Amino acid sequence: MIKRSAIAGLAMMLTLIAGPGVRAETLADTLTAAYTNSGLLDQNRALLRAADENVAQSVAATLPVINWAMATNRTYNAAAQTSALQDTTSTTARISGSLTLYDGGANRLAIDSQKEIVLSTRQSLRGIEQDVLLRAVQAYMNVRREREFVELRQNNQRLITQELQAARDRFDVGEVTRTDVSLAQARLAGSQSLLAAAQGNLAQSIAEYTAAVGRVPSGSGAAAPAPVLQSVQDAKAFALRNHPAVLQVQHSVAAAELAVQRGEAALRPNLSLNSFVAVDDEWNESAQIGLSLGGPIYNGGAIASQIRQLQANRDASRAGLHLALIGVEQRVANAYAALQVARASAQASDQQVSAARIAFEGVREEASLGSRTTLDVLNAEQELLDAQANRIAADVDEVIASYSVLAAMGLLTAEHLQLPVQQYDVSAYYNLVNNTPVAASPQGEALDRVLEALSRD
Repeated sequence: MIKRSAIAGLAMMLTLIAGPGVRAETLADTLTAAYTNSGLLDQNRALLRAADENVAQSVAATLPVINWAMATNRTYNAAAQTSALQDTTSTTARISGSLTLYDGGANRLAIDSQKEIVLSTRQSLRGIEQDVLLRAVQAYMNVRREREFVELRQNNQRLITQELQAARDRFDVGEVTRTDVSLAQARLAGSQSLLAAAQGNLAQSIAEYTAAVGRVPSGSGAAAPAPVLQSVQDAKAFALRNHPAVLQVQHSVAAAELAVQRGEAALRPNLSLNSFVAVDDEWNESAQIGLSLGGPIYNGGAIASQIRQLQANRDASRAGLHLALIGVEQRVANAYAALQVARASAQASDQQVSAARIAFEGVREEASLGSRTTLDVLNAEQELLDAQANRIAADVDEVIASYSVLAAMGLLTAEHLQLPVQQYDVSAYYNLVNNTPVAASPQGEALDRVLEALSRD
């Protein structure tokens, strides 16, 4: 048996969360907060910056490499006690450099491949942004749905309480039997149980909202469905060209193609320039400069195996692109179908609510005249309650489905929705690092400031 004190405590908590005097939070407010507070977006932005650094490292492989080294050696003479030979100590300082002059294009292909991976990672981030915003839409609308369900259940409980009192009054004067009173009592107990369940669902929706948006919800306002294309075929065509899942795999396929070419470049010779300058502790200088040319003759088939492996990965990426196209097209079709169902359900629910309300008022009036039983009144009231619940659910489903259509088309982004946020510039960090700035340069110092600001955020 559900205790009334527990129900009252839960209701009080929910009232405090969404009490009177709190400004109604719009869906745009929720989406703005979700974009700003999302740890998932922060995580994937950091992964994008890591991918940007791979380009810088690939560029560095085409530039000269200069190293320094110092060595001190102590030579011990075992016969030092009986001869003129003495133990000696020598110190040498050395600066060396190397530069790859020709590698069959491997380094250049590596740069192009990493650039494609960066572009793919950017699309992955865009896909994550869509997931974050769609989850926020669902959380916002579910909180609204459950709040309205709680209000509906509370109103239903008040009506049944009135019917119970009316049944008792009529029983006292002999107009109805004990059965009518018991029916009303049973409906009231069921109503209390359903109210507790609705309040529990609301508490869960609030928890999901807090996780998705990064803060507890305030009072929710009305939300209109997002405008979408009328033709599902046009939506599919647009999604196949612009959805981040498709673009991400396209760049992955391009990277895989370049990886195969880079693997084949390993069969070509390598030409490099090497030099050094050295000085010892007696300031004797030495220097050397030279070219080295070499390439594989036999390696047990390792390079050929690596090339076959890269080709297999490329083929897998191509198949992944085919699957991505099918998946995106299916998501668009599913989203449009859900939207059409929600719209049809909303129209039918309007008619159902209107008819059920007229029927309920008529049955209650007839019951007051003695031509209807208490059970008739309770059944009519339940019909009205179900119709109102269906109308609420249809409204919520239509809004969620409309934003699901945008997500399926690749348009559920802060930019397309014109959210009032500072949008993350996916190219800003790349522009700072793509030419491998050193730490002591002005560009390197600017990069340090950017990283420090990101760390504070």
